Amino acid sequence: MRLVLLDCDGTLVDSQQAIVSAMSAAWLAAGLPPPDPLEVRRLVSLPLTDAIAQLLPNGEDWFIKRLAGLYRDAFYRERHHTAYESEPLFPGVREALATMQASGLDLGIATGKSFKGLITVLERHGLMDTFVTLQTADRGLGKPNPDMVFRAQEETGSAPAQTVVVGDATFDMEMACRAGVSAIGVAWGYHTVHDLEAAGARRIAHRWDELPQAVLDVMGGHR
Repeated sequence: MRLVLLDCDGTLVDSQQAIVSAMSAAWLAAGLPPPDPLEVRRLVSLPLTDAIAQLLPNGEDWFIKRLAGLYRDAFYRERHHTAYESEPLFPGVREALATMQASGLDLGIATGKSFKGLITVLERHGLMDTFVTLQTADRGLGKPNPDMVFRAQEETGSAPAQTVVVGDATFDMEMACRAGVSAIGVAWGYHTVHDLEAAGARRIAHRWDELPQAVLDVMGGHR
């Protein structure tokens, strides 16, 4: 099996507006001034409590957990009221996923989202049957730990040479490198191309229609 393990936020869906809005609402509900939106976007892809801990480095564990709960409440309210608009697919996603499947590649997801949150996104966009493995940060160790890659490989039987991680964040690239698999960065997400390359990206895709060939090239071009 040749496995393409895709990030969700910033790679499949553009969720930055919903994430920044929910984080601001959580901070305000806790009596804090909202965090810098740029810093919030920079931490997308990390597990929620890890991201909050970086935004509030002096926060105690109980308070970080409280903020995480407030964030989840705000995010689900945002998602309920705005439906697709809160987490739209990036242009070209469906076509590129279909092209990769037609090339004999199996697709999976490794995300900082919760499993419940990921399922909600996939169901809303009609993508539940597209992926053979779903790895989330609430079911094991989150990025940049390689645990999600190892779990996906165990589930699918994919070897390191047959596995590619695709994502928009340095955490995705670092996870891939720690797992001993190839990484492809995407330029339409929340981290810069320079940072992705510095973190270990072997290739950069600037549009979704470039991604299928980039994956095949990194895997050796075999169809």
